[in-house]
Amino acid sequence: MKDLNGKISYRGKEYRLVFNLNVMERIQDEYGSISAWGEKTESKNGEPNAKAVIFGFTEMLNEGIDISNEENGTNDAPLTLRQVGRMITEVGMGQATDTLQRTVIESTKVESKNE
Repeated sequence: MKDLNGKISYRGKEYRLVFNLNVMERIQDEYGSISAWGEKTESKNGEPNAKAVIFGFTEMLNEGIDISNEENGTNDAPLTLRQVGRMITEVGMGQATDTLQRTVIESTKVESKNE
């Protein structure tokens, strides 16, 4: 797993999305597997499952906030599911899910031996 972060801007503030083992554990706990959650966040069968998108986004954003707090000695509060739902609504579901999926894919790419 690579330490790559996605970013999303909302109301003049940039938020970091982190997909790491902590986030994976929370998603697996809630949805059983990353694959089951991933199927729900895709829009192949119509529309993505809003609850799954909001849950994953919230976990990834809050992990980014937690890491930033540790690195910078800050004490920013975690976001609630409702706050993230409003954020996704304003940013746009398409852009939000694209950013979410791109962050997951880039973070979990298998590294080649030459890297």
